[in-house]
Amino acid sequence: MDNQPFHSRLAKLRNHMNNEEIDLLIITSPVNIFYFTGFYSNPHERIMALVIDAERKDEYLFVPLLDFDTAKNASFIQNIVTISDSEDPYQVFASTVSKDASMIGVEKRELSLFQYEQLVSKFPKSNWTDLESFITSLRINKTPDEITKIRSAIHMIEEVMEAGRKVAKVGITELDLLAELEYHMRKIGSDGPSFDPIVLTGKRASLPHGTPGRVAIENNDFLLIDMGVRTEGYCSDITRTFLVGEGTKEQEKIYNIVLEANQKAIEAVQVGESLGKIDIAAREWIKNSGYGDYFNNRVGHGMGMEVHEAPSVHELNTDLVAPGMVFTIEPGIYIPEIGGVRIEDNVYVNENGEVEVLTRYPRELIRI
Repeated sequence: MDNQPFHSRLAKLRNHMNNEEIDLLIITSPVNIFYFTGFYSNPHERIMALVIDAERKDEYLFVPLLDFDTAKNASFIQNIVTISDSEDPYQVFASTVSKDASMIGVEKRELSLFQYEQLVSKFPKSNWTDLESFITSLRINKTPDEITKIRSAIHMIEEVMEAGRKVAKVGITELDLLAELEYHMRKIGSDGPSFDPIVLTGKRASLPHGTPGRVAIENNDFLLIDMGVRTEGYCSDITRTFLVGEGTKEQEKIYNIVLEANQKAIEAVQVGESLGKIDIAAREWIKNSGYGDYFNNRVGHGMGMEVHEAPSVHELNTDLVAPGMVFTIEPGIYIPEIGGVRIEDNVYVNENGEVEVLTRYPRELIRI
């Protein structure tokens, strides 16, 4: 594995520590640990941490004892400290790193109150600062290598989407179709779904984040499929809405309004303009088409190592579009009496400021 990206990210982290006079840095998010080291594991109720000690000029990877071999093989970090289930992990921290840190950096939203209290008890004289915004500023700017991995995840989920389209038919239930999709995700070599897939039909398609059930597809139903896969640590997220049978003129009208809103949002992606303008472009089109009350979610979200990450593409976000960003464009119309339509694509703002639509699955209305 090429460790250069991880060395580069750690160098930026150390530079930030120096600029902000942070003596000790503790990262506990499994995804952020992976971002900086190449090692990923879900510790469940256990704690896991990447710790950088400025005084000792060294970094430590604290992992559950059962993860030692995996961490050693996956990461270039030399100082891997194991924690058994019978040990106090916070005491292990305190016994390993410098005791007199004046300023400690942590991920504020990642730490539970319990974890924070335990750390404070071990480092009672320290001050604390939040690292979230700095780490986000790094992760939001995707490298070409990251884009390659995201493209791979997108290509995989589009193959799954096409397999689902071929299986979907009148009489099959949402759960049965979901099982086929999840089987195909594994069959093509992905690490599995990047989130719990959504398969909804008929009026239930009006539930933006509904849960698939034992409801059978019927003729003239909408069929909404929202899913993604994870591969090499990166995610995809795509939604397509199909029409079972001929459907009605109103269903076709709703679909085309969402399709146009999707396109207008993509066209609104411009470097130096606010992220909010992207949402507004889709929202105004749907509102002016008479369905404003039925579009009740933001138009998109960032995507990368997590399926939901920065930036948040909502109408009040004044942050500016910048090269390196990857996010979804997913306007929708959800009418309880009829059903719902969502069309979701993944876009990338490349290093030249050009907008690339990474998804290639057809957006035009497909009847099955």
